[in-house]
Amino acid sequence: MESPDGKRGHPATEGEAVPRENRVHRILVRALLLLMAAEWVVLLIDRVWLSAFLVALIIASLLSPLVFRRKMEVEIPAEFHLTAVVFIFASLYLGEVRDFYQRFWWWDIALHTSAGLLMGIVGFLLVYLLNENKRVDMHMTPGFISMFAFLFAVTIGTLWEIFEFSMDRLLGVNMQKPMLGDPSGLTDTMWDMIVNAVGAFFISFAGWRYLKRKRAFFVKDWIRSFISRNPGLFRRG
Repeated sequence: MESPDGKRGHPATEGEAVPRENRVHRILVRALLLLMAAEWVVLLIDRVWLSAFLVALIIASLLSPLVFRRKMEVEIPAEFHLTAVVFIFASLYLGEVRDFYQRFWWWDIALHTSAGLLMGIVGFLLVYLLNENKRVDMHMTPGFISMFAFLFAVTIGTLWEIFEFSMDRLLGVNMQKPMLGDPSGLTDTMWDMIVNAVGAFFISFAGWRYLKRKRAFFVKDWIRSFISRNPGLFRRG
């Protein structure tokens, strides 16, 4: 098994940094599960259905590694999972349930920029790992991989805006917030899509520089971690 930089790598053994990170990961996940479960019960008692649904999504994201491990035999590295959980927690719980979108005008912009970065990373990882998988006959150029990552992130951001619009129209909620004097939510939607595209472009360009010119790219450590946890996906032949 080879790492993204061409060196031989092996799954971490007991006593190394990864198991220690896994212990921290487990502690944080269990603490958040207890907190979200308690919050969910309170919201059900108060009949705040939308907030209860959003908290249920957070609980599902916390439990997702179990599903991937048992149903798909894929091990999600701790840094992947924690990054996703932190973003979902900040967006759904702090943003929607605790009204951070209303309290801090910059919260929505910061999260949508982060979403562009994160979805760009996910898109980059997906197509890069397919390219490296010896059981999948695909040979993609750095430009194509980076373009896919950018379009993947922009598509996910667009689908989220469609979801917000649908929730506002069907359930009468206020996910598309008034912004810069525009009560319709259109300005909010457009700025969300713009900053999402900016974040996606940054990651895509950084990924292209890494693949084309071997420049520094922090995502390569995430790739190495994923490959080391799932050696069966990258066996030759």
